[in-house]
Amino acid sequence: MRDLELALLVQAQGSIAGAARVLDLDPSSVSRSLAALEAELGVRLFHRTTRKLSSTEEGAAYLQRVAPLVEEMQAAAQAAVGARQAPSGSLRMTASVAFACQKIVPVLSAFSKRYPEVSVEVISSDANLDLVEQGIDLAVRLAPAPKGDLVSSKLMDTRYHLVASPAYLDRVGGLETPGDLRDHDCLRYALPGIGDVWRFRSDAEPFEVRVTGRHKFSNALALLEAAREGFGVALLADWLVAKDLAEGRLLELCPKYQATVSDFDTAAWVLYPNRRYLPRKTRAMIDFLRESLAG
Repeated sequence: MRDLELALLVQAQGSIAGAARVLDLDPSSVSRSLAALEAELGVRLFHRTTRKLSSTEEGAAYLQRVAPLVEEMQAAAQAAVGARQAPSGSLRMTASVAFACQKIVPVLSAFSKRYPEVSVEVISSDANLDLVEQGIDLAVRLAPAPKGDLVSSKLMDTRYHLVASPAYLDRVGGLETPGDLRDHDCLRYALPGIGDVWRFRSDAEPFEVRVTGRHKFSNALALLEAAREGFGVALLADWLVAKDLAEGRLLELCPKYQATVSDFDTAAWVLYPNRRYLPRKTRAMIDFLRESLAG
């Protein structure tokens, strides 16, 4: 188990030296553990040069499969210890402004009741903050499968909906297909590379529609409010518009089509720096978010 944890940490850090620094070990000790694991498996896990380390094809496939198992074993061990010692301390986490307001803040009270010795700081930011540099324990990010050195775990799938207010549709009229968006005022994200081209798919091949409109917003909450006020048609995540759709403040358009401003298969992911020595407070929040957001 320890050799597997070391291998996963080396992969996450991108170097043997980086893993050794995290664990306060001599790099030669980490190298010996890797060599022992590779000898046991009969598979080379990493390409090593004097300047670079990268996973082999076989190593990447193997570590991808064992990572969830190692994480579950660590969680089980921490749960056993946790029966004697409750999570405590200060936890710093970050999420987008909209996700923090809509999904995290509403469940913090329940988390605090369950773990009264953990204090939580929520850093709401639409920028991808550096967790290690800024001393942040975990992040929730909305994206396809995350890339990079951070460990990631899916919290929930997300889907985008094409919506408009009843007042806007009464004034301008509805639309039969996504192609009709060219004749509508579309509310767009004022973010680089996002907003002017919306993508759709049904049973046929995916296609794109270039949209225009008088208003752009850099924040999803502002875009949501603009849609409620009848400024135009918006493309918003299910977790953001579910209540408005249920209560009739917004209406879904072209429901037979799957829509997105970037990638179709997106999710909310929790990310944290490494698997090794994950504090109980961080594990508690990850498990709590997975439980709270699963529905």
